[in-house]
Amino acid sequence: MDLPIKRIHHIEFLVGNALQASYFYRKALGFSQIGYLGPETGYPDRASYAVQQGNIRFVFTTPLHHDDPGNVFLLLHGDSVKDICLETGDVDGLYQEIVKRGASPVKAPHTIEDDGGSLRCAAVKTYGDVIHSFVSDYGAGFMPGFNRTRIDEQGVGFKRIDHVVANTQDRQMDRWCDFYKTVFGFHKFVSYDDKDISTEYTALRSTVMANPAKNIKFPINEPAKGRRKSQIQEYIDFNYSAGVQHIALYTDDIVKTVEQLRRNGVNFLSIPKTYYDSVWDRVGDIKEDRKLIEKFNILADRDENGYLLQIFTKPVQDRPTLFLEVIQRAGCESFGKGNFKALFESIELEQKARGNL
Repeated sequence: MDLPIKRIHHIEFLVGNALQASYFYRKALGFSQIGYLGPETGYPDRASYAVQQGNIRFVFTTPLHHDDPGNVFLLLHGDSVKDICLETGDVDGLYQEIVKRGASPVKAPHTIEDDGGSLRCAAVKTYGDVIHSFVSDYGAGFMPGFNRTRIDEQGVGFKRIDHVVANTQDRQMDRWCDFYKTVFGFHKFVSYDDKDISTEYTALRSTVMANPAKNIKFPINEPAKGRRKSQIQEYIDFNYSAGVQHIALYTDDIVKTVEQLRRNGVNFLSIPKTYYDSVWDRVGDIKEDRKLIEKFNILADRDENGYLLQIFTKPVQDRPTLFLEVIQRAGCESFGKGNFKALFESIELEQKARGNL
């Protein structure tokens, strides 16, 4: 039975300073503020800023009381994704079915409301301290409790969330793939072993899980044995558990998007110039200007359906945990297998600089 999951409604981050975090995503990444929730709107225990670009919505939340459990999350993980919220037309039915299939409850279905209306919501546990909440549609703004004062920014071209990647501990990938298959009815979209994703020093394994409509994709990674510490293990060491490694944001003009992001001060991984000596033999013709692709250090790959272009930021907080991907697809449905080696060699250079390789 297909579950009534429509899409990713929003992603919530717990952060040490929501005001400053939301400002970074507005000014550096082009998101517009669509709402604020806090003491002034009747929620004295937290401050939350909601931002949006295209169909992507992020919420940055800071607990305001010293004894809030959210502070334990921040102590362990730093600024990190807490909730990947899914929209559904039937919160109660979805929650009951998912719990029956083995999910651990966090919050039973309940109603939240304000003068604009109400919605049902619930939540279950997933990997690490990440949860999936479920919400119904709320037609009077973002969510109840958020004021509707907008702060518009110049967007950089982001349209939607392409995928959300989880890092798990060694030998835990299959467990969480089975979880999404059994509990959520997802299927294995593609998988990569340590022969696909390896360098001279490190390796990892990855499986992409997708919902039946294929509009929600969750790659799940685990470290594999190598000569040195893999990027996944470095993440686990700093996050103290499984968690969200990166969020891929889709654009239909990656050159323009990356140019604007660089102008706004966003830092990306550097790719060796030798990468471009052979990439076009593998990828073939693309409609974009190859010189601009090389200028902005954008990676290219192709599968039987077309090509993709992608680039990865450096971590967007002080811990080497969460980062962002910018991706453009021209028919390609894969995840850049041909770029894995170049990408991970770049990450290894960053790890070496931090003393963690």
